[in-house]
Amino acid sequence: MDKQDAKKRIEQLRKTIEHYRHAYHVLDKSLISDAALDSLKKELFDLEQQWPDLITPDSPTQRIGGAPLKDFQKVRHETPMLSFNDAFSREDMEDWLERLENYLGRPIKRADISSPKPPQPRGTIPVIRGERRGLSESRAGETKRVEGRDSASAFYCELKIDGLAIELTYEDGVLVQGSTRGDGLIGEDVTQNLKTVEAIPLKLKVESLKSKVPRRLIVRGEVFLTKKEFNRINKEQEKLGGKLYANPRNVAAGSVRQLDPKVISGRKLDSFQYDIVTDFQRQYHEDEHGLLKSFGCKINPHNRHAATLKEVFDFHEYWANHRESLPYEIDGIVVIVNNNKDFESGGVIGKAPRAAIAFKFAAREATTVVEDIQIQVGRTGVLTPVAVLRPVLVGGITISHATLHNADEIKRLNLRIGDTVIVSRAGDVIPKIIKVLTDLRPRGTKEFEMPKKCPMDGSSVIRDGVAYKCGNKNCGARNREGLYHFVSRKAFNIDGLGPKIIDRFMDEGLIGDAADIFELRTGDIKVLEQFGEKSAENIVREVQEKKKITLPRFLFSLGILHVGEETARVLARTISGASKATGVIQVRNHLQKFSLEALQEMPDIGPKVAQSIYDWFHDARNIKFLEKLDRVGIAILPERHTASATLKGKLFVLTGGLDGLSRDEAKDKIRARGGEVSESVSKKTSYVVAGSDAGSKLEKAKKLGIRILSEKEFLRMVS
Repeated sequence: MDKQDAKKRIEQLRKTIEHYRHAYHVLDKSLISDAALDSLKKELFDLEQQWPDLITPDSPTQRIGGAPLKDFQKVRHETPMLSFNDAFSREDMEDWLERLENYLGRPIKRADISSPKPPQPRGTIPVIRGERRGLSESRAGETKRVEGRDSASAFYCELKIDGLAIELTYEDGVLVQGSTRGDGLIGEDVTQNLKTVEAIPLKLKVESLKSKVPRRLIVRGEVFLTKKEFNRINKEQEKLGGKLYANPRNVAAGSVRQLDPKVISGRKLDSFQYDIVTDFQRQYHEDEHGLLKSFGCKINPHNRHAATLKEVFDFHEYWANHRESLPYEIDGIVVIVNNNKDFESGGVIGKAPRAAIAFKFAAREATTVVEDIQIQVGRTGVLTPVAVLRPVLVGGITISHATLHNADEIKRLNLRIGDTVIVSRAGDVIPKIIKVLTDLRPRGTKEFEMPKKCPMDGSSVIRDGVAYKCGNKNCGARNREGLYHFVSRKAFNIDGLGPKIIDRFMDEGLIGDAADIFELRTGDIKVLEQFGEKSAENIVREVQEKKKITLPRFLFSLGILHVGEETARVLARTISGASKATGVIQVRNHLQKFSLEALQEMPDIGPKVAQSIYDWFHDARNIKFLEKLDRVGIAILPERHTASATLKGKLFVLTGGLDGLSRDEAKDKIRARGGEVSESVSKKTSYVVAGSDAGSKLEKAKKLGIRILSEKEFLRMVS
């Protein structure tokens, strides 16, 4: 993407994000999910980081939130209520820390651990190495440092509650005002509503403090709704015939902003406090949590310190796996530089502090671009449209394909190639496109149309209900058998891709031809029922390892009519440079040079076989398939031969069963010594190896006077 394209994309993203943000923050309407909106904001943030001169003051990345409703009295915050930039991966977190330390011109300071170890959640959370020593004692919320301890904590990690940010102002220890974030500078006065939340103290607990509480104290936190209360409210809505709420966050936000406090009093909202705006000269952020607790504020017991990013990752991974055990919704963790001086030195970038970041969990929804729509022919001949996506992380896995099911689904979505879409993956189900963001549609896109000819065999496509099928009833079955042959032991020898798995991949639209196998990603497979991450990784690894293949095996894998293993070897010998590594296109070009007559002059190749080979390498669909194999990285390797070529120029035919070795092992021994193997007996045959229950080949050899070898004689010859 060049700068001009980036500028256009940035302008589109800004307009779209502002539309959704206004609906979400001001009107309390969720037009798309938080995860999808986060994905759009992340794309905009990354583009602006790449081209910083394109950043404008009105960009969503420079804003803090939506404007307040006119129905509430406006409240100006003493200091801006900032939000956080998002990280979605460990790489994002490492980049964040690198940017911060570059800005500071030094590594961040590591703080002596002072706060007690937070209560442990159910299950086993990874042990933070920094907690092995140096834990302090706590008395009435004041921290007492333990001298001579060497533990350190660079970060403080907090669960990111999916609720509504609030600010609470206390005067002489009494709550006098509660407000929403608003646009970060000016919020809404919702004091009467917040007073109904029992988790918010109306009067601070101050008698146990050694130091006096300042006359004016400002704290910040989050109001949220528990899952249990959310379900109760929705059941009531259902009984009353009302519309069900989408998520707890919307109910919490809508409740806090009700003009009638009686409405919120009937909903049991909860709240955590996590920050003190008033300066208490505390050196570390974690100390402020202890101070809040001493005031009688409710703090999250699961928050904890971390010495390194590795420990941050452990904390993040634990709660990503145990979030369902919590009584409320979380969508990630907030990671804050623990040392307050470092935090202040980091300053602000756009809408967020440099020294803190929201490390989100794997999004269940994300936005990406449809780069192509391909047609896959299933095992029953049904044509399935599949969206080829710009790879995107959804639900913890990278997705590059999404089935579109049929033409009606594409029409319903109003989907075109080049569109920006929302991809959803709830739980462990197959990802799907749920919405097209038409505001971001590039100019000149056209509606997708199903092909009139089958891409596999060129037959006419017919419609059967909502499905489109190849008019040739044998097409799907033939394609399936071709795939079975391609991955078989004598061809590409791809372990783990048996017939059942091939069938499943075809039914899901993951593969339409053999080249598609080499473009499979772990994320494409992992989402399928009965496939775990390990099995998906094993399949992808095995496939990638089998991209290199010898020329005879490659030619055999193509499934050309009448071309078996031996004929494939004859063809391989005719190609110049077969002893060196070459490419698929070079092989195609070389074989296309042969006329029918030249092909028939090769050993063991008659008129029918020659015609089949000639037709295959001059068919437009096959040429396109070979080009696709070349693009996915198939490499042709030389065959290995021993230095001894004692059987060079000798042609063997095997018949009957051998006791000491398999048929394939016998062939390998012959070829390793320079000999050749044929499936039929002719005057050119040098030897016939006769095992038990030898058939008609033995009788023909006797008639032609060809020397017949027993298994014992043969083994002496190849030993």
